[in-house]
Formats: sequence, C-alpha cells, structure tokens
Amino acid sequence: MKKPARHSGARRQSPATLAEIVAAVSRFRDARDWAQFHKPKDLAAAIAIEAGELQERFLWKSDAEVDRDLADASKKAGVAEEIADVVMFAMLLSDRLGIDLAEAISGKLAANEKKYPVKLARGSARKYTELRDG
Repeated sequence: MKKPARHSGARRQSPATLAEIVAAVSRFRDARDWAQFHKPKDLAAAIAIEAGELQERFLWKSDAEVDRDLADASKKAGVAEEIADVVMFAMLLSDRLGIDLAEAISGKLAANEKKYPVKLARGSARKYTELRDG
C-alpha cells in the first residue's frame, strides 16, 4: 500500500468548478515540467495503477471491516487520496486528449439516462440490455 495520508489541521480552499480543478492539476504538472511524460498510454496506465491501489484498500475485507476502516479518519483519508489520484490522472488524460471533461460527463449521463430509465432500472443492478418494460 501507499504511504499514509498526511493532512494538516488547516482546510485548504478548494477550487469551485471542475474546470478550475483541472486547471489547478495542470498547473501542478506544468510547474514540474511533467507534461513531457504524460503520454496517453502512460496516463491510462497510471489511472489503472491508482485504481488498483484504491481497490487494495478494500481487498479481502468484509463489509464490516470496510465500515470499520472508513470510521478511522486516517484510513478514510488514505482512501480519499487514492480516489483523488485516480480522478487527477483522468483529468490529465482528458486534458492531454483535448476532451472537455465536464462535457464528456454530461454526455455520458445523458446517454445513461436513456439506457437506464428510472422506471426500469430503479433498484436493479442489471445491465441495460437486460432491462425489460413490463
């Protein structure tokens, strides 16, 4: 697993919009001249690796063990850091590919609304191809 979370008592001011967060992540990258290393395949691999680190936090644990872990502030902070890593690499990949992330998310939500209408999908874990009307 990764290093434990390090948080000071002070709460940082968060950017308000997705575009501002993407810009902040890009500024962090650019200040370190890391864009040269951020090829699409490498960013996609980084997403998968960080998602694996997130998954590792829950691996082989019962629901009760996960609940106990998440009640521990330090362990929950570690999970939050892994989620942030996944999301930041996704932001960097979308930026590298010239994809407007907010637009992509909005489009995907609209497509999912059609695939999973509330009256058919509510309370069901079935794939959209298995949903039936009536």
